[in-house]
Amino acid sequence: MTEMNAASTAVAAGEDLAALMSRLRDTYATGRTRSLAWRTAQLEGLLRFLTEREAEIAEALSSDLGRSRFESWFGDIAPPKGEVELALKNLRRWMRPRRRIVPLTQLPATARIQYEPLGVVLVIGPWNYPVNLSLGPMVAGLAAGNCVVLKPSEVAPATSRLMAEVLPRYLDRDAVAVVEGDGRVTQELLALGFDHAFFTGGTEIGRKIMAGAAATLTPVILELGGKSPAIVTADSDLDVVARRIAWVKLMNSGQTCIAPDYVLVDESVKDLLVDKLRTTVRAFTADTPQGKRIVNQRQFDRLAGYLRMTKGTVVEGGDVDDAELTIAPTIIVDPDPDEPAMTEEIFGPILPVAGFRDVDEVIRFVNGRPKPLGLYVFSRDRDTADRLVDEIPAGGAVVNHCAIHYLIPSLPFGGVGASGMGSYHGEWGFQALSHRKPVAVKGFRPDLSITYPPYGRLAQALMRRLF
Repeated sequence: MTEMNAASTAVAAGEDLAALMSRLRDTYATGRTRSLAWRTAQLEGLLRFLTEREAEIAEALSSDLGRSRFESWFGDIAPPKGEVELALKNLRRWMRPRRRIVPLTQLPATARIQYEPLGVVLVIGPWNYPVNLSLGPMVAGLAAGNCVVLKPSEVAPATSRLMAEVLPRYLDRDAVAVVEGDGRVTQELLALGFDHAFFTGGTEIGRKIMAGAAATLTPVILELGGKSPAIVTADSDLDVVARRIAWVKLMNSGQTCIAPDYVLVDESVKDLLVDKLRTTVRAFTADTPQGKRIVNQRQFDRLAGYLRMTKGTVVEGGDVDDAELTIAPTIIVDPDPDEPAMTEEIFGPILPVAGFRDVDEVIRFVNGRPKPLGLYVFSRDRDTADRLVDEIPAGGAVVNHCAIHYLIPSLPFGGVGASGMGSYHGEWGFQALSHRKPVAVKGFRPDLSITYPPYGRLAQALMRRLF
């Protein structure tokens, strides 16, 4: 178990956290985290944790989020295992220095980029996928040769406790630590001054993380959220569209940052798509008629408030159960563009659907709002799909599906604008948590005197031509 338990960390004196940081920095100073062998051992430890503790992880996620064992595997265990396996396969190549071209004016010389660890990095995990979105950034940090502090979300207490008590058994305890606690502990950690901080969560908390990191000039990666639109043109296969939107939207009770937040559909097929969405939602939730579990009372009250305030027509669902914190999958047709369900990230099983008459209207509407984390375009017409992808800024885009870009580790994953900054996954994560050090090497000869002052008229003329 980590040296600092949940009880002590929640009220930790500054010197306790400072001692932890000192221990990690001492470990980093030894240089042992830089070797391929050490990095490989840590990644293999993460893989063993995910494999050997699958049942315990699923039990914790069931307690925190009401997930089934399969949903826990799919959402929280399989993705970081894939990240680990990819890193283990490619780490030697990622670490290799890369030669760069030298301009003629600097010859003879060689140039390279070498990847070095940053030092000690902080990973602040979220509650919605508390294992996946904590260990995924840890894979990047450890692959890059850093010491890592993980601060899991207190909103998922059973999962946080499991990671604090069990995860350190699989890793180098002098280089990796898990610190439990609330937002105050996060700010105390940030005040220590890390070499990088990685946060996944909501935009408002992301602002606080960035402000806390600014005092020590700690660079940050912020994986935030936003209202990711699904845009459906009239020529789309509406049966497929309904299945793909409903599948991703209902995953984890809609508590997924890259879930489609609202649908904009060509007015000519709006009613048909709504009917297909209703049918699909009912089929997908036939085994859970009690509704979708929401993580806590505060989030439940927020979502229930969206339903009370909507000016649209609730054509499916709308039922809430305060005692069980469940909300039935809900479809709202033609909501007011300025109501909360259309201006704030929903993060729940509520799907607004509105119509549009032309592509220009869609582009103006989406671009008139903060940049989304995901953009999902459904169309058989490649030119139309390409235009929407090209003209709507977003963290990532998918054509004819939702969210699958997250599952392609060769693609960087991250937001833009209010939906985040920085990216990771695969080699992108390794690079994000490494320092790309430029190295130039020259010999002692030749050593042209013309490059040194004082510069006469001839020297100046030659220098201007050379440089």
